[in-house]
Amino acid sequence: MSTPTPRRTPAGAAVLREDVTEAIRAAVFEELAAVGFARMSIEGIARRAGVGKTAVYRRWKSKLALVLDVVGAVAAQGLPAPATGSLEGDVRALLTVASHALRHPIASQVIPELLVEAARQPEIAAPVRSALLDGQEGVVAQIVREAVARGELAAGTDPANALDLMVGPLYWRLVVARTGLPKGYVDELTRATVAGLRALG
Repeated sequence: MSTPTPRRTPAGAAVLREDVTEAIRAAVFEELAAVGFARMSIEGIARRAGVGKTAVYRRWKSKLALVLDVVGAVAAQGLPAPATGSLEGDVRALLTVASHALRHPIASQVIPELLVEAARQPEIAAPVRSALLDGQEGVVAQIVREAVARGELAAGTDPANALDLMVGPLYWRLVVARTGLPKGYVDELTRATVAGLRALG
C-alpha cells in the first residue's frame, strides 16, 4: 500500500494565529468598558489589539458578530456545572455566579445595548438571544433533569420556567432597575425558586 500524501495548506490560505485572536477578544472587553457597544468600532478594537482591521475581519464579519461571539463564550464558560447533589444547592450555585456576572460593569452595560440592537434589527434577534441564553438554558435544563431523577421535581418540569424563576429577578434588579442586591437576597431567591418549581410541578 502506498503511503498517503500529507495534506498541505493551500497556497495563499490564511492561518489564523491564536495569540492574535485572543488579543482581539481582550481588546473587545477593553473597548466595551471604555466606550460602550454603540460607540465601539472595529478600528478601535484593532488599535487596542495592536493589529490591522483585516485581522479582525478575517475572524468576524462585523462588530455585532464579534461581540456576540465573545460575550456568548464568556457567559457559557462562567456557569457552574450543577453537581452539588441537591436542587437547592444547584440553584444557589447558579444564582451566585449569575449575580456576580450581572454586576460586572461591562455585562450591565452591554446586555441592554444588545437587546436594543435586537429590537431595532429583528434579523439579529435570534443570534443575540443565542449568545445571551444558550449557556444558561443548558445548565438550567441539566439542573432540572438531575432534580427530576432524584425525585425533587416532578417529571415534565419545564426548564424554561426554571430559567425565568432563577435569572429573571436577578436581571430585573441588576440590569434594569440597577438597585443592587440586599444581604441574603440570593438565599431568599434560592428558596423561592425551589418552592416555585415544586409548585409548578
